[in-house]
Amino acid sequence: MGLRCLLCVAGLLGCEQPKAPPLKTLAPAPLLPLQPNAAADAGREAAYRVEPAAVWGPALPVGAVRLLLQGPAVQLADGRVDVESAEGRAHVLAAVGQRPVLLVPDATTYLAQVAPLLAALDDGAVPTWLVHPSGQVAFPLTLRDARAFDAWLHLPAPGALRIIQRQDGLELVSNVGKLPGGDANGPTVPRRGGQPDVALAREGLQRMKSRFPEAEGLCVVPSFATELRETAALLTAAWAAPDRPLFGSLCLVYPRPPGWRAAPGPR
Repeated sequence: MGLRCLLCVAGLLGCEQPKAPPLKTLAPAPLLPLQPNAAADAGREAAYRVEPAAVWGPALPVGAVRLLLQGPAVQLADGRVDVESAEGRAHVLAAVGQRPVLLVPDATTYLAQVAPLLAALDDGAVPTWLVHPSGQVAFPLTLRDARAFDAWLHLPAPGALRIIQRQDGLELVSNVGKLPGGDANGPTVPRRGGQPDVALAREGLQRMKSRFPEAEGLCVVPSFATELRETAALLTAAWAAPDRPLFGSLCLVYPRPPGWRAAPGPR
C-alpha cells in the first residue's frame, strides 16, 4: 500500500505544470520620463526657452459663424453680446442658426468667463470649433461638462487619454497613471519661459498613443482660470504631422455654471 502511494505521488510530480510568471512581469515597461529638448550644458536661457511647435490641424470650417470672444462677451456682426445673460446667449444661438461656430478668443478670455456660452452650445448640439491663435487651423471639439467627462472616463475603452492644463504646466494622463516628466513631483510638461511647451506636449502625446494605439479620443481639461487662447494653441500638439492627427476626436471639458438652465433658442 505504501509503495502504491509513493508511485502515485511520483506520477503527480511528473505531471506538474510549470508555474505562470508573476503578473507584474507581463506588464509593459513603464514609459521613460519626458524630458525637455535642451542640452544639459546649454545654459539657463536655453533651459527656459520654448521650442517652437509646427502648427498642424484641420482647415478652418467653411460657412462657420465666427464668434469673437472678449472676456464674458461675444462680438457679433450686429454688436457686442454679454453671454452671462440668458438673453445674450439666446441672441447668439439665433445668430448661429444651424451653422457651426468658430470660437476666436482674445488674450483676455478665460475658460470660466465663457462657460455659460459653452454650456449653451453644448445643450444646443452646435458644432463647435476653436481657432488656433495663428488663425491657420481650427479644431472641432466635443464639449463635455464634468458629468459627461466622468461618464467618458468610465467607458470600457482603452487609454482615456487626457491633458490636465494647470497653471504650472500640463499633466498627460491615461487610465493607468500620469506620464512622468523630468520632475516626478511636477507636471509632465512644465511651463517654460511662462509659456506652454507645445512641442514637448506633442512628443508626450505620441508616446502615449504608441502605448494605447486604439485610443481614439483625447480630452483637454483646463483649469477654470486658463486663457482659452492657450488651450487653442495646445490643441495642435494632437497632430503628429500636417496630415496625421493622433486622435479621431478632441474634447474640451468646461465648468457648467451652477444652477444652469439652457438658454431659450434654436436647439
